[in-house]
Amino acid sequence: QVQLVESGGGLVQAGGSLRLSCAASGRTFSTYNMAWFRQAPGKEREFVAAITRSGGTTYYADSVKGRFTISRDNAKNTVYLQMNSLTLEDTSIYYCTANRAVIPSSAANQYDYWGQGTQVTVSS
Repeated sequence: QVQLVESGGGLVQAGGSLRLSCAASGRTFSTYNMAWFRQAPGKEREFVAAITRSGGTTYYADSVKGRFTISRDNAKNTVYLQMNSLTLEDTSIYYCTANRAVIPSSAANQYDYWGQGTQVTVSS
């Protein structure tokens, strides 16, 4: 089992940047694929980005491709989401999640462990 704690959210102006972090407990972090999802009020939770166990392969939603970068540091049990060129549409609660599937998935129901979320608000 792994426990996940997100941090780094906040209020930022459109066009700005934020870096989210997700710290994982335990000594098996490197055995998990990691991903970020987000959920805005009244909307379904949507896939943002994912990264494989070694960090060698990354996946992105079309809406964030070229603006967001997911990375991980297995020595620090931490996954990151660097968000640049933020827009009002990026305002959401961002969740970190983990699974041990063969490859990461863009489906929320394929993930086993979730953090509590961190709020990102982009203002005009």
